[in-house]
Amino acid sequence: MRDRIVEIGARDWHAPGSDPAWIAAVEDGKVLYFPQLAFALSGGETALLKPDLLAPGVRNISWDAQRGLKGAAGEGPVQEQVTALVSRFAAQATALVNALFPAYAQHLRPAPTSLRPTSVSNRQQSVRADDRRLHVDAFPSRPNRGERILRVFANINPHGEARVWRVGEPFGDVARQFVPRAKPYSAWQAKALNTLGVTKSLRSEYDHLMLQIHDRMKADEAYQRDCPQLRFEFPPGSAWVCFSDQTVHAAMSGQYMMEQTFHLPVGKQYNPDASPLAILGRLAGHPIT
Repeated sequence: MRDRIVEIGARDWHAPGSDPAWIAAVEDGKVLYFPQLAFALSGGETALLKPDLLAPGVRNISWDAQRGLKGAAGEGPVQEQVTALVSRFAAQATALVNALFPAYAQHLRPAPTSLRPTSVSNRQQSVRADDRRLHVDAFPSRPNRGERILRVFANINPHGEARVWRVGEPFGDVARQFVPRAKPYSAWQAKALNTLGVTKSLRSEYDHLMLQIHDRMKADEAYQRDCPQLRFEFPPGSAWVCFSDQTVHAAMSGQYMMEQTFHLPVGKQYNPDASPLAILGRLAGHPIT
């Protein structure tokens, strides 16, 4: 299982280099791990890292260029500091993925950047929502029809605490276990969910199968306990990159993390046949969308 983590010695967010082996690894659902790629904070920014930085009733602090900063408590100066911190991470994460995966650069669509100041281990959630259980990312209300979810993470914990993940087996192995148990896709049900506003667009067969895999993985206690998996610690000052719709993962503990999500059309990855869309289509015996 240790081969599911690919260690890279880069120190520069803007010039980490690019290697076909790294590209093949990330498109196989492996995690690219950068133990020396720190996201640097100033002393003033480090002082911001307290649980009460998060506004009441929200889970994470987020920022994007169109809507600005959301979720941070505090007055104007604090808002300005947090905006500068989070927007700088967005720029550095973008530089990193553009350098690692040059062919992606013109096709990536960034999601809001997030700062996560809460402790993972303290969350009280339902089984379906509990990201301490092994899963691949799939979202009930946001169908994506196979679009990839590429994520950049950085541990900025000021107290030396690692971000602890469990990393699981290849996506194809998971799909072969859970797709045969999935409920059949229903086009009329997908239309009804969209008409009622439960989903933001029409749920496709791909989205249906990914949700079935996500939910059934999390609910299967024997799978969570016994499946091939690796416990891995990402220390402060490190970064990591993966396709979270393909990498089987669970966030077990840790506090204070930066995260940037990018969406990529499946046809624009280097090897579309390695994508979950293609893998599920082969299992289904017909192309799916």
